[in-house]
Amino acid sequence: MWTLFSRQTLLESGIMDGMTDYHSHVLPGVDDGIVTLEKALHTLNFYEKIGVRDLWLTPHIMEDYPNQTTDLQREFSAFSAAYRNNCGERPVTLHLASENMLDSLFFQRLDEGDLLPIIDGRQILVETFCCNPPFGFENLLDQIAYKGYMPILAHPERYRYMSMSDYRDLHDRGIKFQLNLTSVVGAYGTEVQAKAHTLLKKGYYSMLGSDLHHPENFARMVGIPVRKSVLDSLRSLINES
Repeated sequence: MWTLFSRQTLLESGIMDGMTDYHSHVLPGVDDGIVTLEKALHTLNFYEKIGVRDLWLTPHIMEDYPNQTTDLQREFSAFSAAYRNNCGERPVTLHLASENMLDSLFFQRLDEGDLLPIIDGRQILVETFCCNPPFGFENLLDQIAYKGYMPILAHPERYRYMSMSDYRDLHDRGIKFQLNLTSVVGAYGTEVQAKAHTLLKKGYYSMLGSDLHHPENFARMVGIPVRKSVLDSLRSLINES
């Protein structure tokens, strides 16, 4: 019988069955995520088994990985074709967007309209460095909104410089938050885990992603037990997103 403090692994819970993964680094060979086509296809096979039905491929675009939009679109087309040709019609639907570091390269491309948005073509997945915000952070978010885009802040629980009042202010301004699934099991340490649980309980998240870079690590993390209350909050988030 389940109690408030009962535990079950993410995999056992079945919460990923039918889930949309809004943040991943599965597109092979373009950033610090999966390198080879073979491993990327193997990862999609794992996604099929756990029930993920929609996967957003969101490679980094930043000064360290200055991926060109046309190059990523070409790689995405080739990868999608390889996935289909591997075993015919497949159950995981692939989509292309990007994870954008809020650096000078991003704002150059924002001015040029050269972006890979997510979901409805008007939302942009953005990130900052974990320890320090970019200069004039809130003004940068305003610039994105002025251009007609809605910023989605990737894995905000990982930003050490943010306090709960910072999260509340951003949420109240309408900034969307994307939770890394493995944050809730301590993949990035106990401080990040505690923040993730608090933000999840407050209902601040709008979407869920794996942020998968290394499939072996992800497979291990989804085998870690989680409290029932956390699983219930995750289910609510998945149903609402």
